[in-house]
Amino acid sequence: MKLQQITLITLLLIFFSCSIMTAQKMQIEYIGNAAEQKGMHVWGSSPIEGKDGKIHLYAAQWPIATQPDFSGWFKDCEIGHYVSDSPEGPFEYVGVAIEDKDGEFNSPHNPTISYIDGQYQLCFIVNENDDLVYQRIVMMVADDLNDTWRPAKGAEPDGTILRKTKDSTIWNHTARIGVSNPSLVKYKGKYHLYHKSVIKRLSKKGHVYVYGVVVADHVEGPYNKTPTQVTSREMPLEDAYAFTMNDSVFFVSRDFGRSLGSTGGGLLWKSVDGYNFPKEETTRAYEDLAHYLGEEHLKDAVAYRGKKDGHLERAQLLFIDDKPAYLYLATGVQVKPDYGSSSHVFKISFE
Repeated sequence: MKLQQITLITLLLIFFSCSIMTAQKMQIEYIGNAAEQKGMHVWGSSPIEGKDGKIHLYAAQWPIATQPDFSGWFKDCEIGHYVSDSPEGPFEYVGVAIEDKDGEFNSPHNPTISYIDGQYQLCFIVNENDDLVYQRIVMMVADDLNDTWRPAKGAEPDGTILRKTKDSTIWNHTARIGVSNPSLVKYKGKYHLYHKSVIKRLSKKGHVYVYGVVVADHVEGPYNKTPTQVTSREMPLEDAYAFTMNDSVFFVSRDFGRSLGSTGGGLLWKSVDGYNFPKEETTRAYEDLAHYLGEEHLKDAVAYRGKKDGHLERAQLLFIDDKPAYLYLATGVQVKPDYGSSSHVFKISFE
């Protein structure tokens, strides 16, 4: 064998060994219910440790009775505020943080809270008159968690920070339901706002869920209008939560395309530059609720969304001492009478 061939094989072996060694794995332990309300759907819950030392959750919520088919998430939703002395709960409902104004600021949903540069940011989605085509991302900011939110300086007057582009040269201009599901991080001195677009498939009919990013020099924007696609059409994902660790950017997301298991579980993605999340660096993150509680526990449950195995969505992480410590996930399966969808909390660590 020629020296050049031996050298090439050696380099390839080193490359693949490093990829395997650097792939992160998340260890997960089920704790219990986090946020729920009688007569209400509580969907997702984004945690933050406040200056008061308490854990605050921001969650989407709407009455069960108004939309029995679960469509209240884009019709009658508001963002609720919950508080606990412990990450593991129990959490007490405080009140409405962001109200539904109907019309052009309709059904605020899927909140994600962050604390960057000494300020709180609350990002979420709204639509116009129940029409998902007009989904867009809003950013509100505050100096405390008393729900005195104001629009970000770089946003439109109502807080809109990102809309679907009209530029046909940009990757997500064909997005079917606007832009949605934001997650904000500070990375290498820049501010990255990750978001979902549902775009056309390349090889066959239909659409696929893909993530992109817009970047700003200031946390309140404005964010650039030339967004970058960061995940592949070949590996669909949903509800990605972005965070930084070990000088890399990570996603925890739902495995929407059954890439590494069922759609009831999720994925852990890794990017060394914040712009590319390769399949090779992606591992399985969590499973469905039945995996942790057992099918017997859920046999008499009501499945408001999905099946009784309780697929888990809307991953959100809580950091304690700057380390990811707890994971909060939503499910449409409920064992308690008169309660709707709810949030569950898990203790986590990383290998």
